[in-house]
Amino acid sequence: MWFSLSRKSVHWQPLLPYRINTKSREASQLCAERLYRSLNHFCTTDSSLVLLCIGTDRSTGDSLGPLVGSKIKDQLPPQITVYGTLERPIHAVNLEATINEIKESFARPFIIAIDACLGRTESIGYISIKPGPLRPGTGVNKNLPEVGQMHIIGVVNVGGFMEYLVLQNTRLSLVMRMAEVISAGLISSCHQFYHPAEVKTTEPDPLVRIRTE
Repeated sequence: MWFSLSRKSVHWQPLLPYRINTKSREASQLCAERLYRSLNHFCTTDSSLVLLCIGTDRSTGDSLGPLVGSKIKDQLPPQITVYGTLERPIHAVNLEATINEIKESFARPFIIAIDACLGRTESIGYISIKPGPLRPGTGVNKNLPEVGQMHIIGVVNVGGFMEYLVLQNTRLSLVMRMAEVISAGLISSCHQFYHPAEVKTTEPDPLVRIRTE
């Protein structure tokens, strides 16, 4: 659980983790709506928005981040910078250097980290949009630096046993579907955020129950 019960209020509702089943027909729309509301809550239009897509093209299960990066790279407003694609992945070896590069290149970067993760069997195929930094590598027992003001993770397979082998044997169709949902959500929400005149006013969504992977 991310926040203590005493801190739950109407003001903190947008900070609650939000889960989406990528098999749902409305998955891309739900992803876009939640990301747009999160950007409105956390980010400002004068911030440097950075999308950090973590993973590697050498492992099917760990390719979610680079797939998203490649899909969104040329589809976003010019105010947004994307790190991590299939051609230039950001992974355990170069993650720390990339974080330092971002800090040196942007005065006030707002970083959204995107990564794959392992979880419970019933959570496979779900993506989660969460406040706070991503802790990459925890599923495979790697000690990597935290990154991001918020993050998006996709549960690509079951965790707890022989994690590297599990990632290597993850179905590509599942990862591709999750990448499509996340990419569509990011493209739509980012364009709406930087073009507010095009956004329709909607009622606040109800409190979302927290569920962990």
